[in-house]
Amino acid sequence: MLDDIKRSFVENKAAILISIAILVISLILGYYLAGYLHSYLNPVVEELTHKVQSGALKITFQDIFLNNLRVICMMFAFGAIFCFSAVMLAFNGFFIGYYVSSANDFFAVLMYIIPHGIFELPSCILACAASFVLFNFIYKFLKALWNDTDESIMGSLRHSYDESHDKLKQAIILFIISVFLMVIAGIVEAYFTVPIAQFILSLG
Repeated sequence: MLDDIKRSFVENKAAILISIAILVISLILGYYLAGYLHSYLNPVVEELTHKVQSGALKITFQDIFLNNLRVICMMFAFGAIFCFSAVMLAFNGFFIGYYVSSANDFFAVLMYIIPHGIFELPSCILACAASFVLFNFIYKFLKALWNDTDESIMGSLRHSYDESHDKLKQAIILFIISVFLMVIAGIVEAYFTVPIAQFILSLG
């Protein structure tokens, strides 16, 4: 199992690095282009704030985890369409960058993001990378199916799967690790982020 996990990371290094680049670049652009993004992203911030204040969105582990799980599941599923997962990851980066840039207290907002962000952001990166690997599986499967000379449909499907199933396995492994990291992120955000942030800020 450990060998499979290692292979999933080593053989898909490009997908992971591309996902990291997408997130980092979108974070930077979101931060420095906050003025241009205000009309687009400020309504999202206001809606989230309203939901929290009204109780429609609760800061509990279950609510946080289910919401974040929905995001990474959509990101993984959109691997079949390739670019949509990258768009979702970039939007998250833009939003975080914008939110940090628009905050009145730069250090304080970082303290409320970093504790769970160190797990949540890698989770999103791996979910996006897993979606790229899933797309790779679909591409290899269809390519093998197209080139297969077996007259039996079931035979062609079996041969095509045998040629590409390693990528499907690796995509699932990366996604499972993403879910595991999101579980940790949800626990930290629900129970530890605020106390940690308040403690650090009280030292100043």
